[in-house]
Amino acid sequence: MHVVVVGTGIVGVCTAAWLQRDGHDVTFVDPRPPGEACSFGNAGSLSPSACLPVGMPGMWKKVPGWLLDPLGPLTIRWPYLPVVLPWLMRFLRHSQPAEVVRIATAMRNLLAPIFENYGPLLERAGAQGLVRRTGCLYVYSGREAAQQWQWGMDLRRRLGVEMRDVAQDELESLEPDLKGRFRFGILAPENGSTLDPSELVKALHAQCERDGARSVRASVTAFEQRGDAVRAVRTDAGETIECDGVVVAAGAWSGGLAVSLGLRVPLESQRGYHVTVNSSNLSLRHTVMAVEYNIMVNPMAKGLRLAGSVEFAGLAAPPDYRRAQVLLQRGKEMFPHLDASRYTEWMGHRPCLPDSMPVIGRAPRLANVWLGFGHGHVGMCGGATTGREIANLVAGRPTGVDLTPFAPDRF
Repeated sequence: MHVVVVGTGIVGVCTAAWLQRDGHDVTFVDPRPPGEACSFGNAGSLSPSACLPVGMPGMWKKVPGWLLDPLGPLTIRWPYLPVVLPWLMRFLRHSQPAEVVRIATAMRNLLAPIFENYGPLLERAGAQGLVRRTGCLYVYSGREAAQQWQWGMDLRRRLGVEMRDVAQDELESLEPDLKGRFRFGILAPENGSTLDPSELVKALHAQCERDGARSVRASVTAFEQRGDAVRAVRTDAGETIECDGVVVAAGAWSGGLAVSLGLRVPLESQRGYHVTVNSSNLSLRHTVMAVEYNIMVNPMAKGLRLAGSVEFAGLAAPPDYRRAQVLLQRGKEMFPHLDASRYTEWMGHRPCLPDSMPVIGRAPRLANVWLGFGHGHVGMCGGATTGREIANLVAGRPTGVDLTPFAPDRF
């Protein structure tokens, strides 16, 4: 088959790579270069433990206070409130305990085989050096503070995630730079990360091109349907690309494409910010999640990346880099000795659905269109498995993961 893959983020390139392993021809269509949207600026986590949804029990009590703080962990630009309010109400409904258990169970199944499914793609691209498996440390000011998040940690353990308590002495031995601020931790040893998420995407995309993929730098304007199938994709460059199948993996821009295919999904951009401290003098060996600060810290090739926060303002509003400055300030509080003399800021669009689960599956009423988007905070984590499962669907093979919870028409 000749398959058009719309999107050159981590999900799109992994899907294309898995399709090529089955012998299919691939054409990428994306107005942006590979790895330059959300895949550029995420925290780089590759975490089988990241199965909990964003909405957790009791969160509704905290939301009003967060919304009153324009630089808090969750904020909405007030002109956007009428647009996002129905999405938020759905989001809170999915934060009930029974729903959280259901969602976490499905997400654990999706994320558990991260490294199994990245492995063949990394080896083919010669990109093994961009991924490491050094574990993640969830750190707290003390054991008592950690009790606030114990329900979620216990749920992870029940789902088979290895989580090991780390007392203060061992924590400071594992990461001397944490000394003084954190007195208790939980180690997730099966977790990993990438040294550069953008370079990882670029490496996989480049291998796809070496294996025969074509790339079209343009936006999709229409799908030409005949019967229950899409037979061509039209672009704003004036090109009509004939095809045997289509995969929509365009991240936060997938919602409009889905509508043109007859499917409405409540996709929203949870705008995220990062600061990468290029001058960092720290020597962290693990990815660090400072839970009380709501910030993930990842030592990367370009420096120390500090990432976190959620902002609702849509796809068109300009960035508010005060939110990035909050991350930098928190980083300085965590690491008083941090050299932050040189750093860069970034804002990007996480494609999020209200139940914190992506859409993975065949488009309803269309025989040759498959969807893979809405991975939210775990796109890097879920990209390779999503790609493998879409390739299974295209081939008519049984999937390795039960995709029922991720059905495109579940809303």
